Amino acid sequence: MELWLGITIVAAFLQNARSLLQKRMTGMLSVNGATYVRFLYALPFAWMYALWLWDGRPAGFTPEFFIYVTVGAIAQIIATACLLASFTTGKFAVGTSFSKTEAAQAALVGLVLLGDSVSAWVIGGIAVSLIGVVLLSDQFEWRELLKPQRAMWLGLAAGAGFAVSAVGFRGASLALAGGEYLERAGLTVAVAVSVQTLVLGVYLLAREPGEVRRVLASYRTAVWVGVIGMVASVGWFTAMTLKNAAVVRAVGQVELLFTVATSVWLLRERLRAREVLGMALIVAGIFLLIGGS
Repeated sequence: MELWLGITIVAAFLQNARSLLQKRMTGMLSVNGATYVRFLYALPFAWMYALWLWDGRPAGFTPEFFIYVTVGAIAQIIATACLLASFTTGKFAVGTSFSKTEAAQAALVGLVLLGDSVSAWVIGGIAVSLIGVVLLSDQFEWRELLKPQRAMWLGLAAGAGFAVSAVGFRGASLALAGGEYLERAGLTVAVAVSVQTLVLGVYLLAREPGEVRRVLASYRTAVWVGVIGMVASVGWFTAMTLKNAAVVRAVGQVELLFTVATSVWLLRERLRAREVLGMALIVAGIFLLIGGS
């Protein structure tokens, strides 16, 4: 197994675990507050990891690094907001499904910004996996494609934001003048989380007074969200330093398989034929991606 592939699968698993913990916190916090937890509580661990890797050596910052990492960090916040907004329309499946066009959009953004090209096999793998994602999305109806609505456009916007963030983080990591792939990825995570903590923190103070205090009071659970989220981010950033962001994010859709497995084993839910087919297509798409990359 190639290194980037193993790292991506582990990152997807950890992201699923972090999402489960974060979902539990929405009862104590607002949606934005629960989102802020992943940044604030990851911040000290991200910097400890980065400083340990670099061990006092100069990082070789460049102007391009700060541009890429800032764009990536803000794009991720906007994408998350668009995805959450799509849920408020009552069309959860629609918003989620169209946000998964992230990999396809990342291929285009990566080509334009970084010159990352993808083969026909990779494009095919992304398309097959996307169909699998749609089939796994509960209550999604194909006729939604014939009558574009707010949830669809917000989902597409979320996918675009996640695509820009993935490519931005890869560009930032590659823009550092020194360091090996682990060091580049670790420092990029630390700086990105710093930007996100600052931006979303200012927003919460201005628009949701008292929410930051509630976030700080929830530290017993929140610290685990931060630790797991930081390790997952390190995994994503490291994989995207080694490999095209579009390929990494497409393979990362294996996270949905972990989610389904959780619902079957822990919640004793039954799989429908549509969901089994969706899982098979995601796996088939991943094999196409691996073979063509």
